[in-house]
Amino acid sequence: MIPGFVTPAVSIIVPAYNEEAFLEPTLRALHAAAAGLGAPYEIIVVDDGSTDRTAAIAREQGARVVAVHVRQIAAARNAGARAAQADLLIFVDADTLVPASVLTQAVAAMRSGAVGGGAAVRMSDGHPRWAQRLLIAVSWMMCRARWAAGCFMFARRDAFERAGGFDERYFASEEIHFSRAVKRLGRFVMIPDRVVTSGRKADAFSFGQTMWQFVRLLDPRALKRRDGLAFWYGQRGE
Repeated sequence: MIPGFVTPAVSIIVPAYNEEAFLEPTLRALHAAAAGLGAPYEIIVVDDGSTDRTAAIAREQGARVVAVHVRQIAAARNAGARAAQADLLIFVDADTLVPASVLTQAVAAMRSGAVGGGAAVRMSDGHPRWAQRLLIAVSWMMCRARWAAGCFMFARRDAFERAGGFDERYFASEEIHFSRAVKRLGRFVMIPDRVVTSGRKADAFSFGQTMWQFVRLLDPRALKRRDGLAFWYGQRGE
């Protein structure tokens, strides 16, 4: 063991691809929230082949950088989990702000025996009203179903490993498959306090384009190919 090194109790894993516009506020919010845990923590940014300053910003903000080139969110999260040193794992998207109350409740839930869980989600201000209302509805449905939203999930390491991690056959909906697998192992907690995710997709895609992407979620074959999943892996289509 490195002299002076303290094994973290909590590992926060942030997958990122070209996230220089959003990553710094996310990491600052995570440090602020984690400061109230009363336990050592680490933040790992999984840099998935970024061509911008994502990795540099991560290091500037005190995060450990794990470099991969997979261009798949499930595989990037799994890489972060393999590199993590703690037994309590928290997964946060690079454009999501996590309040201290949510992080504290997630850690408390795992320490009290929960195998994993998620939180309610709201969109940041200044985006189309239809998108904000749609996210409220989707978040309510996922909380009722006890499916963690992809932007914020947590799991004990033993449950994560028994569940097989995130299913890398899927390029989208991997959080639903993960939630289902972890729920079978024990108590799965949905925190009512909300994390705040960006509305950048609502700025890049119209209502019709967004609904079409959600329709694609109904076809398991489409979810196993990156092509056609521009909502998650590309920019706005024509």
